[in-house]
Amino acid sequence: MKLSTFSYETGNGWSKSEFPALDSEQTLIIIFAAPEFIDKPGIISELAAAYPSSKMIGCSSAGEIAGPLVNDASLSVAVLKFERSRIAVVSTEIAEPADSFAVGEKLAAQLAHEDLCSVFVLSDGLRVNGSDLVKGFSSTLSPHVVVTGGLAADGDRFQRTWVIRDGKPETGIVTAAGFYGDSLQITHGSRGGWDSFGPERRVTRSQGNILYELDGRSALSLYKEYLGDLAAGLPANGLLFPLSIRQDAADSRELIRTVLAVDEATQSMTFAGDVPKGYLAQLMRANFDRLLDGASMAAEQARDNMAIAGPMLAVAISCVGRRLVLGERIEEETELTLQHLPEGAQQVGFYSYGEISPCVSGMCDLHNQTMTITTFSEA
Repeated sequence: MKLSTFSYETGNGWSKSEFPALDSEQTLIIIFAAPEFIDKPGIISELAAAYPSSKMIGCSSAGEIAGPLVNDASLSVAVLKFERSRIAVVSTEIAEPADSFAVGEKLAAQLAHEDLCSVFVLSDGLRVNGSDLVKGFSSTLSPHVVVTGGLAADGDRFQRTWVIRDGKPETGIVTAAGFYGDSLQITHGSRGGWDSFGPERRVTRSQGNILYELDGRSALSLYKEYLGDLAAGLPANGLLFPLSIRQDAADSRELIRTVLAVDEATQSMTFAGDVPKGYLAQLMRANFDRLLDGASMAAEQARDNMAIAGPMLAVAISCVGRRLVLGERIEEETELTLQHLPEGAQQVGFYSYGEISPCVSGMCDLHNQTMTITTFSEA
């Protein structure tokens, strides 16, 4: 595998004087970009024109990761030319969250093949139920296929997200890249680092990713009670207080859910993934040191599964809520992931509305408020 990473910053232009000569049928271009580039797509078109034979995926972000840096108003780009492996990219539209399972099934069926080893998914971040999208992929693909990826973001605005299809940014799109062959090594890691607080409550009324009641009380009113003056800033301030859910008291595997929207009329809250009725739920808040420890652990988990030396790309996908909490310390997170990866690893990524990855092993899940690492290398 041949690999090059570079960036574009508004006002400064490209970080390289010319694009690397890596165009081929088995080249994948990965782009993470500021939301405003949908209104000025010429920069992305410039990349597409430079790599006419290559395949391209990408999405909008809440901050672009380029090596140890976190940028805004920029593009972070990775170009991977595979030498002994095959890639395929498929896309489809998603109109509303109820379509999520079917979209996952459809894309998985298009990619399914006996030598498929991994799928990397990027989805519109506002029109999707991330849990159902993941379930759609898992229902169709073999259990050995690793599925990772993330949900596109729009800063803390929650207004418009986009995904690249056929070299152009579009809203309401899900794109998936399939990786084929036995020469590839793709590893993953995912960790959080939030602290639970307040009582654990039962989800007594919900529908998919819409939460109506906890212990028979309005979910929105409970959230406002805990947030106090911060409640005026919902849904954005909800990123500072995600929800931890688990099936029951015996379930040690917790999933974290991020608020996407609130509805005053129904007193409900919409999350990036399912909040099933009957589950236990508890509010969470930031612990700076534990968030940074979580980033380190995610990179270590990905690193410990590596067996191939040579060029390696790490795609870091972290939650927008982590960026809001860490603030000026945000680059400590991206510096730590690089420090815990093998020397010479190159890193790109973005801040998202949801992260897709197995917890440690097994089937993938939709996570929120985590740092997720996916690494790509080829024997």
